[in-house]
This record gives sequence, structure tokens and C-alpha cells, in this order.
Amino acid sequence: MPLFDKILIANRGEIACRIIKTARRMGIRTAAVHSDADANALHVRMADEAVRIGPPPAAESYIDIERVMGAVRETGAQAVHPGYGFLSENPLFAAALAAEGIAFIGPPEGAIEKMGDKITSKKIAAEAGVNTVPGHVGPVEDADQAVRIAREIGYPVMLKASAGGGGKGMRIAWDDDDCREGFQASRNEAKASFGDDRMFIEKFVTRPRHIEIQVLADRHGNAIYLGERECSIQRRNQKVVEEAPSPFLDEATRRAMGEQAVALARAVDYSSAGTVEFIVDGDRDFYFLEMNTRLQVEHPVTELVTGVDLVEQMIRIAAGEPLAMTQDDVALKGWAIESRLYAEDPYRGFLPSTGRLTRYRPPAETEGYAPGTAPGQAGDAVIRNDAGVFEGGEISRFYDPMIAKLCTWAPDRAGAVRAMRGALDGFEVEGIGHNLPFLSAVMGHPRFASGDVTTAFIEEEYPDGFGGAVLPEGDLRLLAASAAAMHRVAEVRRARISGRLDHHERQVGDEWVVAFEGPGGAPRERFEMKVEADRDGASVRMAGGTTFRVASDWRPGARLARLDVGGERLLVKVDAITQGFRLRWRGADLRARVRTPRQAELAALMPVKAPPDTSKLLLCPMPGLLVSLAVAEGDEVEEGQALATVEAMKMENVLRAERKGRVAEVNVAPGESLQVDQVILGFA
Repeated sequence: MPLFDKILIANRGEIACRIIKTARRMGIRTAAVHSDADANALHVRMADEAVRIGPPPAAESYIDIERVMGAVRETGAQAVHPGYGFLSENPLFAAALAAEGIAFIGPPEGAIEKMGDKITSKKIAAEAGVNTVPGHVGPVEDADQAVRIAREIGYPVMLKASAGGGGKGMRIAWDDDDCREGFQASRNEAKASFGDDRMFIEKFVTRPRHIEIQVLADRHGNAIYLGERECSIQRRNQKVVEEAPSPFLDEATRRAMGEQAVALARAVDYSSAGTVEFIVDGDRDFYFLEMNTRLQVEHPVTELVTGVDLVEQMIRIAAGEPLAMTQDDVALKGWAIESRLYAEDPYRGFLPSTGRLTRYRPPAETEGYAPGTAPGQAGDAVIRNDAGVFEGGEISRFYDPMIAKLCTWAPDRAGAVRAMRGALDGFEVEGIGHNLPFLSAVMGHPRFASGDVTTAFIEEEYPDGFGGAVLPEGDLRLLAASAAAMHRVAEVRRARISGRLDHHERQVGDEWVVAFEGPGGAPRERFEMKVEADRDGASVRMAGGTTFRVASDWRPGARLARLDVGGERLLVKVDAITQGFRLRWRGADLRARVRTPRQAELAALMPVKAPPDTSKLLLCPMPGLLVSLAVAEGDEVEEGQALATVEAMKMENVLRAERKGRVAEVNVAPGESLQVDQVILGFA
């Protein structure tokens, strides 16, 4: 018999879908909740029933306790799983459920309250014998006090919202100016996101790694840890890539961190799944950051290396069952990696992107694998994709920009990375900006491959932003040979069109020039070659003598090409363009023009079209709400000066002046909803 007849999932998107899958496997019926923006969402379709709880803004739907409680009463659910975010760490919600005899699939109210306050949690951690970061334990009243404390601790410092999470309400300050500006911005963000603007300050550890320990505890005094997750690949304090185990930890450090995490859980009478986050320096000294009293976004990598279904364990613990495993039963097998697919444009500074998913084709998940089973039973590698979207669905500006979590498992780290690179190559997403090319670039980065990563990895390796992966010449030759072979297939098809006059068949030549283009059509690498085709493929001989044998089942119109080029297997996204293809592979986005030698000769004489001059305009870089304007018409501005603040997908983005100038015109007002590239200000 199931532990509960029906549970309500007080969340949306991929985590709601993830919980439904486990509940269904356990024989438990599910009830979903949704805002008006999510009326046709995937989690609504998957659940056994669904209840509308309000308009799109989360404050009027997903984090409105009374509206969610109304859905609980309406559905008759016996328990509620909050997922992560929204009400998952709100003690008032846990108390409201307890008052009506509804099981909360999470920790006790008291544990949420103690660990949800970062100031209180640090005091408890220190008393429990957990290593803590030097800092000011106590709320900071204003920016002046923040500067005084920062000077005492020593720059750099981290400004943090006491109720913060997910990177919100956090800033690094390197000097007094950073501290003043960052304090106020973090405070505003915390007030808007959590309704709590209390701030604290701690020393910022340089060259840090972000490593967290997964814990499980029941209501009978049993507590264990399930290894660690390396979460150092971050952008703006938001995790992007996670893996388990960490390539940095040794067994002794793992054990010490795990035992401290369990000690903290016991100190607050914790039960359910939880995560204790640590910052680890280059000497493997580790310090407590915070405890997340909920299921983590990156929980799948732990499930993949331990074979434990964390959602199932949470449900069983909430029903009063004791843990069925001890610490000695926990074994880490193989390696798992998670890549977070976000609706954001990496070519525009990773700013949020919204719109309709005109194409959404994830790689096929491994048959036979489900959380709670040993991955090795499914074969040499496992692909898992946790998502809450579908082709034709809408990415809303009201919620988190995450589309999916792509995970791979293999017996070792190198195998997991290879599997991830192939899965990313085959993941098709169109209609919005997304970070697939960036994720591919990270997987191919030598520093990531070595495991030498810190939380500053993205800032250090992409200081000027992301402009696409730069492929070595060897890889470009593979793509050029592929483009030439595919072009010949397309040309032969065009030559054999029906209805032509007799004896007027167009002859397809065998000499071609493949030229790759940069931004604006600027010429880049150029390869001359001869293509000799046969029934099984084509032999492509490059100028200089290198020959590649190309075999593929690609046909004109196909969006994904599987090719074998000189023994190398490629999975390339293909779009037809004039005289060639747009090719996306391993994080590179290239336009390959395939021309005859004479066409290439003439094309070289064509001028490159210059992009429009927008140097005297402040354009909105993403769709969002204009929160404030810091200047007026006629104002003189300095380089780096804050001009406007735009809110998108729950984050505030400050737009700054790129150079000195004078504001000539103001085209919008605070409170307006802006589109991408909408003109905010004009400069003289």
C-alpha cells in the first residue's frame, strides 16, 4: 500500500515533473497547482489533477500560502512536497500544514527556521563544531556600517542577505565603493525576493570551491551523508554545472565534511533530505556556508552515483518510516555530471531570454534507468534529462529561467564528460536564447577536463563574455569536410529535380571551397577541397593532401547530422543558409559557405556589411521591467555610472554607461515592460 494516497506538489516546472515521476512509481496520486501563466504547463499535464491558484506573479500564486492551502483542502491531499524555491524553506507554510494535519515532505518547522536565517545558522554551526568562515555574525543596519565592518574583516568581503538563496541578495565587495553600492542592491533584491532585507558580511575566500554534502535524516534519530557535489562552475553565484563526486576531495576530507554535516543536522533535530554547503580552499580547508533545508536542484548527480531516490526517501521519512540504510551502506559508484540549461543568451552576457520553444528535442534518456536503480545496470553510460517544458511551450518572464537539467553518468569522470559532450551536441532548442553552446564550451575546456575549477572559473576563463567556442584547426577541417559532403548531397538532389528538359541535367562538380564566417559575415578560415562521392559516402581531399572519408545518413532538411569523418564521430546541428550551412558543434556556432572556386573568387570581392551604430544608445539587453532610472535628460554621465535597473526572471540587472557623455533623450519610464533592444536612453 502507498504511504500516502495523494500528495500535492506546491511547485512548478521541472522539479514538479520530477516529483510526479517518483510518486507515480510509488503508486501515489498527485495534485498540481498552477498560475494562469502555467495553465498548459507540463507538470499540469502530468499530474492526476490540477488546481489554479492565481495570476502569473509568484507572490500572488506559488508563494501565497493561503492560496496553496486552499488547493490542499480542495484536493484532499494528505501530504505536500514543496520542491525547491517558492515555499520550500518557509516555516510558516510548514506550520500551516501541521495545523491542519497535513504532512510536510520536508524538515521540521524549527529546523527550517534556524537554518533559513544565515546569521542564526552560523551560530548553531559553530556550536556544533562545524568550521565557519570569519565574518560579522549579526545584521548590518546600513551601508556605512557595512563599510566599517568590511574594513575590519579586510577586503574582499561577501555581502549576503540573511534569507537569501539561489544567488539572490549576494555581492562581492572589493573596496568601499563596491561595498556601499552592493549593500543597497543586495538589500533591495532580498526585500523583493524574500520579504526580508537583513544583511550580514563575511570574509570572501579567494580561489574557493563550492562543495556541498547531501544528508538524509529520519524522525528516529538516524542521520547519514551521501557524499558530496562539486558546484564550483557558477555565474553570478548561480550554479551552472555540478558533478559528483568532487575531483578535488580526498577520502579523509570527504569523511570530515560529511561528519560535520551530520552533526549540524542532529543539532537542529533535522529530518528529511537536506544539503550542507561548504566553501573549500586550495588546501582543502573547508568552511560552512549554509544549510539548504530542501531538495537541491542538483540532487540528480547524487542519485546517479549512489542509486538512492532522494524524493522517495523524503516521502518515506515524512510518512514516519526510519531510514532503510546506514552510513556503511552508502557507496559512491562512477561519476555524474549535471548541466543546467537556462533560457539566457550567452552572447549577450547571459541575460534572460523569453519566448516560445519552437523546437525542443532533448537527447534520448537511457532506457531502464530511474532514480533508485544502479546506473551501471543500464550500460556503460546513462543520460537523464529532468525538464518541465515541451516543444511549443512558453518560457515566461515570471519565473526562474531554467529549462532543463541534463545529466550523464559513466564509470569514470572522463566517460561522464564524453557522454555530456555528445548529449549537448544532440540537444536541439530553438525559439529563445539558451546556454547550450556555453555548456558545450565548458565541457571541452582543458581546465574543466583537469578538474582544476573554482567559483571564479567563468570570470577567469571568459572575462570578456562568451562569443562561442574557438575550435582548433583540426576540428574546423572535420567540419569543413562535413559541410562539403553535405553540400554535394544537396546539390545532387537539386540536380535531379523532376520536370526538367531532356538532356539538360545540371552537372555537379567535385571541387569546392568551404569558408567559415565570423560575426557580420567577416571571412575566417578557408579550405579548398575535392569531393569524390560513391554509394557509401564521400572521400574529401583537402588542399595539402589530407583526405577524410565522410559517411553519414544526413539528408537535406534534417536538423541534426550524424557523421563519421575520418573515424571521428560528429553530431552536428545543421541549418541551411545561402550557399552553405549554419553548423553548431561543441559550443561553436559557425556559418560555412560552400562555393565553387569561381564563386569563392567573386565572393572575396564583396564588401562586408557593417553593423548599425548603436554607440549613442542605451538598449535594453533583455525583456524585463524597468525598475528605476538613475539619470534624466541633460545629465552628464561618467564611464561605469549606473543608468538604469531592469528586473527580469527575479533578478535585478544594473545597466551602466560604457563611456562619458550627456543624456540627450529618455524614451521610457520606470514601471514599463521593455523588449530586447528597446531604446532606453539616447546620448549626445
